[in-house]
Amino acid sequence: MNYFQLFNAEILLGIFTFLFTTYLGLVVWLKNRASWTSRFFIILSFLIDVYILVNFISLHPPEVAAQLFWIRVVMFTCSFIGPTLVFLVATFPHDHFTIKTRYLVPLIILMATSAIASLTPAVFSSLSYASGEPVPVPGPGIGIFFADFVGLFILSFIILIYKHRKSSGNERVQILFFLLGVIATFSFMAITTVIFVVILKTSAAVFLGPLSSVILISFIAYAIFRYHLFDIKIVATEVLVAILTILLLSEGVLSGSLPIILFKIVLACLVAGLGVFLVKSVTKEIAQREELSKLAKSLELANARLQELDRQKTDFLSIAAHQLRTPLSIINGYIELLGDGAYGKVTKATKDIFHNIDESNGRLIKLVDEFLDITRIEQGRTKFDFAEHDMAVLIDGVVKELEERAKQRGPRLVWRHIKLPVIIMDEEKVRHVVFNFIDNAIKYSEHGDITVTVAPEKDGLAVRVNDKGFGFGVVDQPNFFQKFYRGENVKNKNVNGTGLGLYVCRKFIETHGGRVWAKSAGLKKGSEFGFWIPLKPTPPSEGVV
Repeated sequence: MNYFQLFNAEILLGIFTFLFTTYLGLVVWLKNRASWTSRFFIILSFLIDVYILVNFISLHPPEVAAQLFWIRVVMFTCSFIGPTLVFLVATFPHDHFTIKTRYLVPLIILMATSAIASLTPAVFSSLSYASGEPVPVPGPGIGIFFADFVGLFILSFIILIYKHRKSSGNERVQILFFLLGVIATFSFMAITTVIFVVILKTSAAVFLGPLSSVILISFIAYAIFRYHLFDIKIVATEVLVAILTILLLSEGVLSGSLPIILFKIVLACLVAGLGVFLVKSVTKEIAQREELSKLAKSLELANARLQELDRQKTDFLSIAAHQLRTPLSIINGYIELLGDGAYGKVTKATKDIFHNIDESNGRLIKLVDEFLDITRIEQGRTKFDFAEHDMAVLIDGVVKELEERAKQRGPRLVWRHIKLPVIIMDEEKVRHVVFNFIDNAIKYSEHGDITVTVAPEKDGLAVRVNDKGFGFGVVDQPNFFQKFYRGENVKNKNVNGTGLGLYVCRKFIETHGGRVWAKSAGLKKGSEFGFWIPLKPTPPSEGVV
């Protein structure tokens, strides 16, 4: 590489590094101006920019006699980089400046001493031209500079190791990236500056010095933005566009040929224009992703909160239901004793009153039992007792129990006993479902027959309860078996209900490995409620729900 090519490479490298560090410094600072981490970062970026400028001048001084002066200015600038890095490391990744006075004062004294000494012969006393290249001759104060610059780099490294060991989670990863940046930068600077200049007595690699700042600034910026990846993508896109544009402009200006200069300038303008469009597109896409991420996080938190509220509700229902069940049972017992005359003669009018009280108390007991069923299901405490049973015999018992009630209401129960295969089920739970379906059919019908059928179907039994009652619309069909849901068809009718019974039925049948359904041709066109369960229950039906 000849001198002209080397000079051009230095210029391009200097321009690139200067713009790169300036840009990242501003981006980090503008993101959070009140943060001391951001403030120290932009100060470090500014010092590196000054270092890049004076380092270039020191390599190509306007006068040879001034070269030693500019080298001392380089050392003067470096005297502030080490302390600033320590301040940044001590603060990172938080917003507040926490260095205590007993540590701050010695750092400032060391920085001031090194800076003053760097401008005197104490650090570099003269230049030697033994090999034809200017090589600074260390003075007696070089140790102060090493303590300030190299020593504080090592101190930063030690602080980062300590903080990394004490931290955890996201902060631990951020500090790790910062630590890697310091290691890589210090290693590169030690090779290009200390080893080449002090040991090998040559300045051939000094022009590569600015690359060390690119390494350091890149790692620190990434560490700061480590958990703001959307920002990183925008910054990376903008930096890429800026680099391409600068390289094209610089190469064009240094080419020396007017047609090539014009061509490169036009090409750089096109790249810049396309780059702006690309940055805007990326920014828009990232903003949308960030918004979706925030919404997803909000939904996740809301879902967790709802689950917690649902658990608390279940616990409350369990406690309330248990506390209510005992007094209601006691009331029921006393009503029976009073009705039977155990506490004195009972008139017909009094019997009617007792009968009304008994019905109201019965409705409360049923409601509390439904609450208890729900809490046991949701807490996984519902026990199942599976054994061989005859479904036809089970339905016989339910129909006989509800026949009288159906007659009083109006509809007629139609059921024909048939021979069925033996099925393994929890008789009590399935009976609860059959009773609920037939009871609802009676409750929501005013005329016509209520037909109960059961038939073998797909290695199981399907039970159907059809009525000619209120019916329901399409919107109700998928919701009947949810908690507290009551169809639009009964909201304006004088029919009591909580919307809990069908939910419990669904849970009991699903535990058997079966399914439930509700069908209707429309309002006032009757309905069908049914369920299917296998001849043998399937997991996780065994045991407890």
